[in-house]
Amino acid sequence: MASKAINIFNQIKDPNEVIVNLFFNACAQIGTEEALNLIIKVSSNIPQAFLSDSNLLSSLIDALMKCGNTVYAQSLFETSTMKTLSMYTAMMKGFIINNMADKAIKLFDDIKNPNEVTINLLFNACAQLGTAKELSLVKNVSSNIPKSFHQNPFIQTSLIDALMKCGDTLAAQSLFDTIKARNLFIYGAMMKGFIINNMASKAINIFNQVKNPDRVLYLLFFNACAQMGTEEALNLTKKVSSNIPQVFLSDPNLLSSLLDALAMCSDIKTAQSLFERSKIHTLSIYSVMMKGFIVNDMAPKAIDIFNNIHKDEFQRENNQDKILNLSNKMKNEFSRSDITIYLCLIKALADIGIFSISQSMVQQIPSYYLSDYRIQNSLIINSYGLNGMSMQAVELFRKMPKEFIDESTYVCVLNACSHSGLVAIARSIFNNISIKTDIIYTTMIDCLSRAAIFDEAQQLIDQFEHHHMPVWSMYMALLSGARNEKNANLSQNIFDRMKKHFPELKSSLVSASILLSNVYASTGDHEKASNIRMELEKSGAKKKVGLSITEIDGKILQFRAHDQSHHRSTDIYIEADRISQELIEYGHKYDSSWITRPLQPDETIESVLCGHSERLAIAAHFIDNRKPKIIQITKNLRICGDCHRVTKIIAALRQCEIVVRDANRIHHFYTNGQCSCNDYF
Repeated sequence: MASKAINIFNQIKDPNEVIVNLFFNACAQIGTEEALNLIIKVSSNIPQAFLSDSNLLSSLIDALMKCGNTVYAQSLFETSTMKTLSMYTAMMKGFIINNMADKAIKLFDDIKNPNEVTINLLFNACAQLGTAKELSLVKNVSSNIPKSFHQNPFIQTSLIDALMKCGDTLAAQSLFDTIKARNLFIYGAMMKGFIINNMASKAINIFNQVKNPDRVLYLLFFNACAQMGTEEALNLTKKVSSNIPQVFLSDPNLLSSLLDALAMCSDIKTAQSLFERSKIHTLSIYSVMMKGFIVNDMAPKAIDIFNNIHKDEFQRENNQDKILNLSNKMKNEFSRSDITIYLCLIKALADIGIFSISQSMVQQIPSYYLSDYRIQNSLIINSYGLNGMSMQAVELFRKMPKEFIDESTYVCVLNACSHSGLVAIARSIFNNISIKTDIIYTTMIDCLSRAAIFDEAQQLIDQFEHHHMPVWSMYMALLSGARNEKNANLSQNIFDRMKKHFPELKSSLVSASILLSNVYASTGDHEKASNIRMELEKSGAKKKVGLSITEIDGKILQFRAHDQSHHRSTDIYIEADRISQELIEYGHKYDSSWITRPLQPDETIESVLCGHSERLAIAAHFIDNRKPKIIQITKNLRICGDCHRVTKIIAALRQCEIVVRDANRIHHFYTNGQCSCNDYF
């Protein structure tokens, strides 16, 4: 109730140092721009003698930091001639809160006799950066602090956290094993660390050692199950959730993690049922459900979820104060979830690929979401990249103020370069990033792999793994690049390493196996391709079914390859045959390398390729002599090379722009027979 404390402060005519100190503490708790203005106003009017009180000055610095004014806080600290440990603590904590961990570490070097609190903050700062340099510092400091410090559970927890985030899971495990009196925070640090390092099964093993887990440990357990995404993980999720104290499920964060686990383990039906029964519908829960529907190829339902947010969170609130409170709540929750819900919405709109719905949905986005330049510019950069306008993405990135550039911005611009083959520009941007996360590494590796620069991509993986655990997505990017080049030997080599590094990620290995099978099929080695697919069938693995979704006359239609379920299938296939004849007359030759299985006796290369889901969706738009000006299709898998060539020709022959959103990007097929990707996909 910090705001009430401030109201009481405003009633006091001549507050003393204690009262002013409490006022700064209240402002720090609120942490808004309004609170910052109050801090500056009061601090400029209090007697200068007050600022000689180190406790009051520490509170002022803390309040400024928590309200985001690091410059003023640093100025006060540097001009003070009597720097105490509490002031150093406030500064270090403030730098960490404001994602300036390097400054916190530099400040620590100035402390002659650090106490347990500042040691703890140092480990937190090192954890935030997570590089080899910080790992070395953590080990050096931890080996030189008093032995009594090692008995402090807060030190133990932050040290484990730092070791884990710097990628040294073995050192963290070794430390954990020596701790006899383990509290829930220590168990939590271990579980979180294993999850960060893609070792979900070990996180679950830690959970099983805890007698009475709290909400946080249950949350981490569900996060681990979500990361595994296997049938075994689903069974564990259901077992634990059925025995969890019901009061815990009133925690929206815990409910979010449970829903996420169910969705990531492919049980979206149970997740949806739980979501609909629950009375708790926070933005984080909505975002989890949106993500779950997208992952399970149900993008239209993700759009429905957003519509429900609009209805539940805006329309029913007609009281001005309630709307203001809701606005602040959404802003806070939005930032905490790393703009997940907004990105989920954009992803869903892109996946569904339907202009009429997309346009109406964009108009519903609250304007203050777009007032954040970081979000706005990153999303525009991402949109440019997806739509083949990569140079515009790079130009916008270069115009952005440095303070608005974060991890998501780097990922968006590197991804834009990746989709257009701008390797030199991507390399330049990557080399100038001071803190490179695993996601940033992965995006750069994807860029190099798409350009078939495999040696350099492998060098980046080796560089990352020198101080970190292997990351699945990096190898998947490498494998996808090898698939594009139809390089069977390299693909097999990459796949073998993936099996070695990630034996527990069984569901993810399925997608890698399918990719490898496709490589062999594209090179004509159907025997090896069939063997891989037979092994997958024996293991009970489920292959992702290719789907194409489109809108005709306001109705959403969904097609599978060789789909016969539509009530006008006969007309659709007649039109598909007519289009095929036009293509052949134009000079198109069907490319058998994009067929990933042996032909059946009653099949031809033409019949198999013409039955691809996107071709049926295109044909459906032309039945009854329709002459659409634009066709929009969403495909949950990557468009094949033959379909890409064919769609360019259809757009030119039928003088109809065709937009296909596949798993990787948006293809705009123009009436001049060109594609926005310039055939780089």
